[in-house]
Amino acid sequence: MIIYHGSKHIIDKPVTGGSNPTNDYGPSFYMTLDLLSAKMWACRKDELGVVNKYTIRKSDFMKLKILDLTDKRKYSVLNWVAILIHFRKLDQRFLINNQEAIDWLRQYYIDVSQYDVVIGFRADDSYFRFPKEFISGGLAYDDLENVYQLGDLGIQYAFMSEKAIASLKYVSSLECEPSFIGKYHEAVSKANKQLEDLLDQPVQSSKTYIIDLVRKSYDKR
Repeated sequence: MIIYHGSKHIIDKPVTGGSNPTNDYGPSFYMTLDLLSAKMWACRKDELGVVNKYTIRKSDFMKLKILDLTDKRKYSVLNWVAILIHFRKLDQRFLINNQEAIDWLRQYYIDVSQYDVVIGFRADDSYFRFPKEFISGGLAYDDLENVYQLGDLGIQYAFMSEKAIASLKYVSSLECEPSFIGKYHEAVSKANKQLEDLLDQPVQSSKTYIIDLVRKSYDKR
């Protein structure tokens, strides 16, 4: 199994918890199976980066405790959102204005620290606007779920534990081609356009919004 990490640096000895603690799934070593996505991420600051290549035996990978949020049979977009808001830094005004919705979402939180690897969609930069707009009531659950189900966000592998990191074998580092400069921002612009198009749609009674979900849960009590 080949897996990649896009960065400004060569990382021949990855460590746990080296990332920003406010990343999607907290402090971890984030990777992807998609080489092009890794190159795009490595060049996200308009500088040529490198893609670090690793291998992990499938037998070793299967021995790890894995939380696969992309498994729609077990998990929903609400689990994903609850984990994001647990780790992401949210401004005080957003927290105050949406406290009821945030408190309601906590029931869907999964403690990722109990896992060696978390597989899930990215929410970096503008894609984090999707769950924020859902929480604040501007984006319907149906539309957020469609974005989630289509998988346009890209899938990342967060290696959380020392055991998971120890299973990786560094192979090589590859410098990205100049053509990847700007591709990250193109993806962000595309995401922004997608979100704006959804927000421009009128409120539809046939769709479900977070206030509907919260009210429904209260009705069951």
